[in-house]
Amino acid sequence: MNTDTSKSVVAKNIGVLGAGQLGRMLALAGYPLGNRFTFLDTTGNPSAGIGDVIVDPNNQYLAEFLAKVDVVTYEFEHLPVQLVREIEQHKPVYPSSRAIEVCQNRVEEKTLFDRLGIPTPAYRVVECAEQLEAAARELGCPVVAKSVTEGYDGKGQAVLKQPEQAGEAWSAIGHSQLVVEAFVDFVREVSMIAVRGRDGEVVFYPMAENQHVDGILRYSVAPLPDLDASVQQTADEYIRALLDELDYVGVLALELFQTRDGSLLANEMAPRVHNSGHWTMDGAVTSQFENHLRAIQGLPLGDTQAIAPTCMINVIGREGDNAAILALANTHLHRYDKTERAGRKLAHVNILAANHAELLEKVRACSALLPDAPPPDLSFSIKQ
Repeated sequence: MNTDTSKSVVAKNIGVLGAGQLGRMLALAGYPLGNRFTFLDTTGNPSAGIGDVIVDPNNQYLAEFLAKVDVVTYEFEHLPVQLVREIEQHKPVYPSSRAIEVCQNRVEEKTLFDRLGIPTPAYRVVECAEQLEAAARELGCPVVAKSVTEGYDGKGQAVLKQPEQAGEAWSAIGHSQLVVEAFVDFVREVSMIAVRGRDGEVVFYPMAENQHVDGILRYSVAPLPDLDASVQQTADEYIRALLDELDYVGVLALELFQTRDGSLLANEMAPRVHNSGHWTMDGAVTSQFENHLRAIQGLPLGDTQAIAPTCMINVIGREGDNAAILALANTHLHRYDKTERAGRKLAHVNILAANHAELLEKVRACSALLPDAPPPDLSFSIKQ
């Protein structure tokens, strides 16, 4: 007879809205916790390649999905809010539909930043080409125009170098409402990843520096060797305010610009695990993926401390010499099992080093093995 009286841990069945690489990495982090995963794909093009995938572009199999899961999260915020609200009537959903509603609408997002006192670049909301031209003149070119909804990874955006380009930009973006933002004289783009548990506990990852090319993230580095503690503290306060205001559960990402005087301006946020947090898979004590799963299940949150200086490199469009990449010391390759296509995220590489000078050297060696990879242009490299 088994005399063990300790309580057994019941594995949670996790439902994920979306079935891309972020969902894949959630599942890989959740299997050691005893989780099972069911993905609901509403696009008709799933790529998770793992777990139980329900392809449902016409919303016919929601009852089947709900019957298989205990709690629901998502890896993609561009979902019908009404669908998320319907799911909330039957199962716990983390983060909530309110978070999706705010994050998929740039006007609501900016309004929330303003209300919480989180500074942003100067902006205007416009509803026609004439208003876009007027906003460009008022803010001073160059400006960036962004669709209010649906834009990500550089999509739904246009840069105006002259106000006279307003008509062309309006037609190219093709949306009925745009946010127009003044350009910021920043020294670097940074991001914060934080996690809030169901009990309100919040933990923060070290701030990362990000390099984008054509609107797509190419490099993320954390922790930063030259970051003043007060800047990290300010970022922590901004993201905590957002987490508490939304009664948020799970991982939240906040992208910011750091200006020459050290101040931070919020760009946008994402209510999910984030590309700029992939470095945590190998470079932090607990990855963003595991911590997201801990949060939505009401488990204690894990340590977010960095293990070593780490750089994440996105593999875009074409894969490189994977054997040569893996020959680099302390280098980890994470492939998404996707076919090659221009502009498509196929994998990422995490590189760890003893110090930032060594890290930069290894990043340059790795990027040389990736087709079309731009050379790293990270601000900390100037100080080596």
